[in-house]
Amino acid sequence: QTRFYRNGWYGRRALRYLPHADIMAGDLIRTITENIDYIGHFHTAGNPGRHDLDDEQENVIVSIGSNFFYTVTLPCTLWFLDNAKRNTDRGDKVLFIDARHIYQQTSRAHREFTPQQVEFLANIARLYRGKAPENQHDSAEWMATKFPDSRYGDVPGLCKVATLEEIETQGWSLNPGRYVGVADQQGDAFDFTDQLGGLNEEFELLNAEARQLEEQISESVARILEGTV
Repeated sequence: QTRFYRNGWYGRRALRYLPHADIMAGDLIRTITENIDYIGHFHTAGNPGRHDLDDEQENVIVSIGSNFFYTVTLPCTLWFLDNAKRNTDRGDKVLFIDARHIYQQTSRAHREFTPQQVEFLANIARLYRGKAPENQHDSAEWMATKFPDSRYGDVPGLCKVATLEEIETQGWSLNPGRYVGVADQQGDAFDFTDQLGGLNEEFELLNAEARQLEEQISESVARILEGTV
């Protein structure tokens, strides 16, 4: 099913639900590739016995700010999956990283990551997995300010390891902003514009989740009225 909703002055955007049949047909990657300009958020759900993505595969989820695409201003979320985590102490945990405040402004309307920023974010995941961080792009000093003992630890406003139980209490939301919290502000370091922008991006993601729930509720009510449930 495809449902359209308003998103700023860009007009209509599609919220696409891909049923299991679409995945089994082998057209999922092609569908995503052909419509990538219209996709701002990917969300998956497991289904027992079908070998879809499930709650034991999501390993790291990174929230990216807006203006990283040339055709849309929507923020996005990156999912990194790891089948091997099932038999480790990370089996029931997910690392959430809020990278919405990390970017290089290349123009008024576009942003991108520098190699140092990519290395910094990757090093957070490396520490979480118990691996040594890399420093090919001079991220060591930045890492030292956040992880002074070279060990992973939750950093308010940046990263947080959440258990499945904690995620369940949040209604199974996989929006990193719900878990990492807000960084401590010191004096004049507070930037109202950045803070407001981050809150607005989180609001857009929550609205998308709300629309998905609305669609599911409408379908359930329709089935009940038709006497099929």
